[in-house]
Formats: sequence, structure tokens, C-alpha cells
Amino acid sequence: VHTGPFSRVARPLTSPMRAEMDRLAGRFGAPIVRDVPLDDIAFDPVGNPSRFAEVCMVVRRPSGTVLLSIKTFYPRGAYRLPTGGIDKNEPILEALLRETLEETGLAPEPRRFLAALTYRDGPSGPPVFHTFAFLLEDRTGAAVRSLDEHEQIESYIEVPVAELAHVADRLDRIPADGAPGIPNWDAWGRFRAHAHRTVHEALT
Repeated sequence: VHTGPFSRVARPLTSPMRAEMDRLAGRFGAPIVRDVPLDDIAFDPVGNPSRFAEVCMVVRRPSGTVLLSIKTFYPRGAYRLPTGGIDKNEPILEALLRETLEETGLAPEPRRFLAALTYRDGPSGPPVFHTFAFLLEDRTGAAVRSLDEHEQIESYIEVPVAELAHVADRLDRIPADGAPGIPNWDAWGRFRAHAHRTVHEALT
């Protein structure tokens, strides 16, 4: 977990990322595009100066359920959709395929571009972080396992798409002292809840 100095520098989308978003929307459908003001950005990954965007992997299993994961240091019960950082100058789609394989051991096929969220430092503040959510179709039903031990993924569960709204509600209610090591888990939970509500909206 990033615990060093947090960045309040504006981090707008780059021109190449905007161009790729247009291409991805043409290929996988137009996403829900939303600006989200945050009341706190002093937590990983939003305030981490080495991160500025991530992919959110909505992996649909043959049963129709989607994968959630929890890390060893998270508050108990804080299962969420897996996400992974986009490296500097890395195309969004390449990051999606790379991170999905690293975090799940699966190579599902991207189906839909669900959401593009831009988080701002307060209601009128600059953009500080971006999330791109995609639906990926897993037709194998193979066992799920992280290929990167540094991710510290503890376990996975599968839930119906309708459950994502309740997952968002649980994330919204995480207390500030939900687990050791980070003093503002509540802000992290509120941040994470937004993507789950938007994905739920896109899929229902």
C-alpha cells in the first residue's frame, strides 16, 4: 500500500488516451462517462504519484456471475471488482489484458466498454485519477488464481450482477479505521463504490 506523500497535481487524460477511448468505444460500445468529485484523495491509488489511471476488470463467468476479490490487508468483507494500474504510456486495452491475466490467471475476451470515470479533487478541483471498466467474458470456468504474489489477493468470490449495488453500499460504509495501516479506509471505500454503481448501471 502506498503510504508516502500524496499528489494533488492535476492529471488529465492524455491525448493518446482520449484517442484510444474513442477507438475502444467504437469497438466495444460507448461507455458511461462520468466526473466524480472526491472529498479526500490521500490514499492509494488516487493520491499515489506513480498512478494516474487504472482498468477495472468485470469478468463474467459461464454462470453469469462476476468476479470480486479481496486483498489480505483490506477491511474484512471488502470484496470488490479487481482493478489494475495502467503503466506510463501503456495503451488501455493492453493494460486490461495484462492486468486481467496477472490478477485472475484467466484470459477472457473483452466484450463491452462499460464506464470511464474521472475523479476530481473536490467538486471543482482538477482531475486526479481515472478508471476504465470493461466487461470480459470467461467461457472456460477455469480456476481463478493470481499470478502476481505482490498483489496480495486473499480470495475471490462470484456474485450476480444485481449484487454489485449492494457491494457498493458495503464499500460506502467502511469505517475510517476499518483495517490497520491506512487512516482513511472510509474515503477509499467511497471511492471504490462509484465504479461498482456505474458498472451495475451499465449492465442492468
